Amino acid sequence: MKKKVCFVVSSAMTVNAFLREPIMRLNEHYDVNVVLKLNPEESLPDLEGSANIFPVRIERKISPWRDFLAICEMVRLFRRCRFQLVHSVTPKAGLLAMTSAFIAGVSVRIHTFTGQVWATRTGLSRWLLKNADKWIMWLSTDILVDSASQRGFLIDEGVLLETKSGVLAQGSISGVDTSRFKPDETARAKIRNELSIPTGAMVFLYLGRLNRDKGLLDLASAFAGIDNTGVHLLMVGPDEDRIGPQILTLAEGNAKRVYFVGFAAKPEEYLAAADVLCLPSYREGFGNAVIEAAAVGIPAIGSRIYGLVDAIAENESGLLFEVRNLKELRNCMSALCNDKLLRTRLGRQARERVLAQFTSEKLALSWLDYYQARL
Repeated sequence: MKKKVCFVVSSAMTVNAFLREPIMRLNEHYDVNVVLKLNPEESLPDLEGSANIFPVRIERKISPWRDFLAICEMVRLFRRCRFQLVHSVTPKAGLLAMTSAFIAGVSVRIHTFTGQVWATRTGLSRWLLKNADKWIMWLSTDILVDSASQRGFLIDEGVLLETKSGVLAQGSISGVDTSRFKPDETARAKIRNELSIPTGAMVFLYLGRLNRDKGLLDLASAFAGIDNTGVHLLMVGPDEDRIGPQILTLAEGNAKRVYFVGFAAKPEEYLAAADVLCLPSYREGFGNAVIEAAAVGIPAIGSRIYGLVDAIAENESGLLFEVRNLKELRNCMSALCNDKLLRTRLGRQARERVLAQFTSEKLALSWLDYYQARL
């Protein structure tokens, strides 16, 4: 009989974006289950036959009464199903799942850290969120971190024990599906045609949730300073903080060449349509969009922070700048805008690096090895 393992996440988006490949690989050896908040409009089409789904109302924001109910429901579920391993991903899911698994007596309790909201906070908010991560660490038997530099940061901050934490392969949660993310001239032409972007235009792309911690207001300001009417900025992702109008204001005279797409079911098509990915984040666990862009064959510009320094090999697969430094960000954008040979070289090297280190197959095998060493 297969041993029973259970993933706990806050949303279907996390599963679809990061856990599909590991779950399908682990299903060959384990009875895989997934606990998550599943909204009516959401689905997990790729997991049919690979995992049992248990809907539990896990709220992303603090909600004491609903959080208590979710813990009670998970404790009952874990005891009834007798999972040998519970693995949580994302902060809120980790807090509730590790508490529940500890109470239920689950022998192997793993949490994966993917970035810290508190890294950009101050005062009481930082203290509370940071101590929530410490609580997760103490309740877990094992901790994974999706980048080496993030792990170092958490150890230095006293959140993690060095002996209790590790990183799979070279980093990231699940790597990149290179059969999906790859150079695609057809998709490039299609997206540019839909957005009325000229074939030969230079396109910078941001891919992910639109919020202030991603440095998007800095990106808009830097874009405003590029004196080239052939340069465009494409923003793909849900506008969580409703900053679209502010981005357009900051883009000034270049605002007419800023495009908002919203959520994209096929982000690989927008990556194929772009020339450079921009990720000027203030905090980032790893930056999976960077290696997805690299798989498509385009370089990235990112802030020099933990996480991104692992995803971007400076001057090999992209360029780095000091976080919040608008002048450096604009200089990086201008360099790649004006030097096609540099852009092409970095893009080629970025794809070679992904194929060597960050494929989903490589990461899925690392997941399997990690589980087998603990079960």
